[in-house]
Amino acid sequence: MIRAVILDFGGVIAEEGFREGMKAIAVKHGLDPEIFFMTADSLIYETGYVKGGTDEKTFWSILKQRTGIKGDESELREEILRRFILRRGILDFIDSLREKKIITAILSDQTNWLEEVNERSPFFIHFDHVFNSYRIGRGKRDPGTFRYICSLIGVRPDEALFIDDNIRNIENAEKEGLSTILFTDIEDMRERVNSIMSASGRNEEDLS
Repeated sequence: MIRAVILDFGGVIAEEGFREGMKAIAVKHGLDPEIFFMTADSLIYETGYVKGGTDEKTFWSILKQRTGIKGDESELREEILRRFILRRGILDFIDSLREKKIITAILSDQTNWLEEVNERSPFFIHFDHVFNSYRIGRGKRDPGTFRYICSLIGVRPDEALFIDDNIRNIENAEKEGLSTILFTDIEDMRERVNSIMSASGRNEEDLS
């Protein structure tokens, strides 16, 4: 039986602020948005920033050196933060799961930005657990992270459902025995969660 639902942040709980923010920065500097995003995405891991191995100042400094972008770091950060728009429908659905005594958690490969978004628009309160790579020192590119998170929550991997919009993360979760949903939209997610819950023995509960 599924006892825990674990969700990604950017792209599921909220709009994808990192990707879209980086593309916006690229456009302002006359750079190719896709190439710039891929560079930024690689650097956030290479520098160790996403796992708390370095600070934001270092990340921006290296990104500027690598790409030639200019600008105040607070302005660059704002391009990202303001695009993490919370999806109310997701939060409402999470609330309905918690009412059914299902454990809910966030697992995000994110930096201190996750906490800054929460300070602006509190959403951590909707979840039983928040696991941020910046704080736990490990991310979803390591399949073992999923088993580790399940142990912290207190469930077996086969009792957890993981939802993400990144297929690589989905595949890594499946390697560790979690049930998964590749997120496309809210309605599809609701239907698939209900289906998985029913198959796992919760068919008597209305999770919609």
